[in-house]
Amino acid sequence: MRTAYSVETVRAAERALMARLPEGALMQRAAAGLAAACADLLGRVYGSRVVLLVGSGDNGGDALHAGARLARRGAGVTAVLLAPGRAHAGGLDALRRAGGRVTGADDAEGPIARADLVMDGIVGIGGKGGLRPDAERLAGLADRSRAAVVAVDLPSGVEADTGEVRGAAVRADLTVTFGTYKPGLLVDPAREYAGIVRLVDIGLELPGEAELEALQHADVARLLPSPAAESDKYRRGVVGIAAGSARYPGAAVLAVSGALRGGAGAVRYVGPAGDAVIARFPETLVSDAGPARAGRVQAWVVGPGAGDDAATVAEVLAADVPVLLDADGLRLAERDAVRGRTAPTLMTPHAGEAAALLGVRREEVEGARLAAARELAAAYRATVLLKGSTTLVADDGGGAVRVNATGTPWLATAGSGDVLSGLAGSLLAAGLAARDAGSAAAHLHGLAGRFAADGAPAGAHDVAALIPEAWRDVYH
Repeated sequence: MRTAYSVETVRAAERALMARLPEGALMQRAAAGLAAACADLLGRVYGSRVVLLVGSGDNGGDALHAGARLARRGAGVTAVLLAPGRAHAGGLDALRRAGGRVTGADDAEGPIARADLVMDGIVGIGGKGGLRPDAERLAGLADRSRAAVVAVDLPSGVEADTGEVRGAAVRADLTVTFGTYKPGLLVDPAREYAGIVRLVDIGLELPGEAELEALQHADVARLLPSPAAESDKYRRGVVGIAAGSARYPGAAVLAVSGALRGGAGAVRYVGPAGDAVIARFPETLVSDAGPARAGRVQAWVVGPGAGDDAATVAEVLAADVPVLLDADGLRLAERDAVRGRTAPTLMTPHAGEAAALLGVRREEVEGARLAAARELAAAYRATVLLKGSTTLVADDGGGAVRVNATGTPWLATAGSGDVLSGLAGSLLAAGLAARDAGSAAAHLHGLAGRFAADGAPAGAHDVAALIPEAWRDVYH
């Protein structure tokens, strides 16, 4: 599992470690890892041209010491100082002794244009509000150059704790981060600026409670249900799907397609699209008697393609089993009905739906996804799966937010969310907690999307068909 910690926690851990180490030793550890990552990226260090963009903080010191190491291996290194009087003195001395050059921001255009690698050490993890004009100019020169751009700890201009980008920021090809991941490296929009992220262990001792968690294959494999020898379809769990309408029967079919591949033993369908569901999936248990009389289920999925059927949404929310609320169900559900539930509720909005529920503009949710997921979970006393390029799963009780990035832009297609809802609902019925069901479903759904697309457009039905392959991939 990858974990990301807040700036405050990281700084406390750094202070504790520095108190036990000789002066400067921690920066040297970071610089050694940074120089090694840059050397790997360059391939051949001797004769390469490296430019350091150096601010006044410790990130600038890391860059200067790493630049000195590269210079001693034969690279031509030029440090561009944004604040010459406040650059890290020890790093600056080390670079000069190694044969590196130093220049001001006004003379940076030529060296950047000729560089093979540009190292971004402008702003550290405490930076807020985007880059200042002089730094923005340098970032623009680096972006337009042919050089590979390497960010020190995180790209300058992105906010470490939130993943927000409030102005101009460096776009890196590689980010070398120290000690632990920072939330902004895992959450969009900041994640888009980070490029490939490489973690360098510098010996930090961090507490158990992280800000973010990113499940890996092994973590998901431990969560997924596996039938025992004595299992039958009812013991494995039954998921109810209340979805579709005369106008949107396909939503019901797609939700059922995800549910059938999600680990539950049986799927009950309730709604007006029964004929379409049976035609595609004859193993489905279909009823037209309404949710309360459909038969026993261990979890419900309600909302995909439901149109204006508020009565069915209310009936499902009144059930004393876990409920996944999606699509039209999010619009039709009464907030108090969700907040008053005693059984778990998993809400799965995209950014537009989350914005409507919070009463803000979509752009506000997209710009501050982590805050939006937490706020929505607290407002509805529910677990929230905020869909997007990085999917977030937040519990109403706080704690670490789960982040998933297994998907592909090709998943932005009609019906993809319906498949995800069915899959997550099936995991709920199989006994997973809402946070685990949402996290595991997002991971599998993203993998299935990658497999289905393979560099080309894919439909939601293609994604559903490849969930078993994603499931097997998790175990291998």
